[in-house]
Amino acid sequence: MTSKSGKYRRFDAANYLDDLDDVDAYLEIALEAPADDPTAVPRALGVVARSQNMSELARRVDMSRDGLYKALSEEGNPT
Repeated sequence: MTSKSGKYRRFDAANYLDDLDDVDAYLEIALEAPADDPTAVPRALGVVARSQNMSELARRVDMSRDGLYKALSEEGNPT
């Protein structure tokens, strides 16, 4: 998809997880990832979290919004 400036925007699966069925299917795919990709599930959890209300989720898990983004990023540690 291109913007008005003609540049391509980076694809983000979080923009397409519209309901729980979408989230379920996305997590199923992540769980089926090969064992040699241990980051598949944490990455998928980050995408799902971004598709929802991150501020509300951060409040529920008693973390800052920034801390939650960091924990669920590709470089983060979800533990």
